[in-house]
Amino acid sequence: MFIDTHCHLTYEFDDSVETIIQRAKNAGVGAMICATANPNDINGALKIADSYDNIFVTTGIHPEYTNANPNNYLTDEILNNPNVIGIGEIGLDYHYGTQTRDAQIKLFESQLEIASKHNMPIAVHTRDAEDDTVAILTNKFHGVMHCFTSSWDLARIMLDRGFYFSASGILTFRNSESVRETFAKIPIDRIVIETDSPYCAPIPYRGKKCEPFMVIETAKVLANIKNLHLDELETILIENTKALYPKCKGRL
Repeated sequence: MFIDTHCHLTYEFDDSVETIIQRAKNAGVGAMICATANPNDINGALKIADSYDNIFVTTGIHPEYTNANPNNYLTDEILNNPNVIGIGEIGLDYHYGTQTRDAQIKLFESQLEIASKHNMPIAVHTRDAEDDTVAILTNKFHGVMHCFTSSWDLARIMLDRGFYFSASGILTFRNSESVRETFAKIPIDRIVIETDSPYCAPIPYRGKKCEPFMVIETAKVLANIKNLHLDELETILIENTKALYPKCKGRL
């Protein structure tokens, strides 16, 4: 089976969550990790995971929600839930400017402290914020660079700090040669895959709302980059996901 390691099942899709999950299962995607970005989605994600034994959750607050207090959402009770396997997505995003830079850093560091306290892996969002990301993410932390499209320079540094890298549908885009070149350099035992549903639909689904079943298309491109058969890659990615998220080991 393949694992979609980062999707937003609490967001609006054209079909029900049940249909989305079944369509993924029919395509060979046997497990999904539902990430939160809006703190108000955390309870919804937990309800989905409670209803399906192949759904896991990472709970986190995206940098756009700088007014949120993570201590109100990332509580001990939530993080001790057996379905919660990590904290994410969290990070920095200066794509639209640096007006909220200080607030973003404060939010990011607060969530990193919680992750460190619970010894939990993190799923990191970083966009146009490489310098601050490198400065903040010391080797004290462990996790994955989610939907990674940044430079090889950042990848090299984060590899040395023990991080994993998640390939999304962007890997399949015609204008993403630099992303494919970066993933060609990243060791295969440090890679996982995701859809970031409902965003970043891969070729041949560009222009459509992304769903977890589409992660197979990213896997095909990654297999080609790494000169692996698809079934070989499938086995490797399962082991990588277990290593990244130890709480899910007994259920994959």
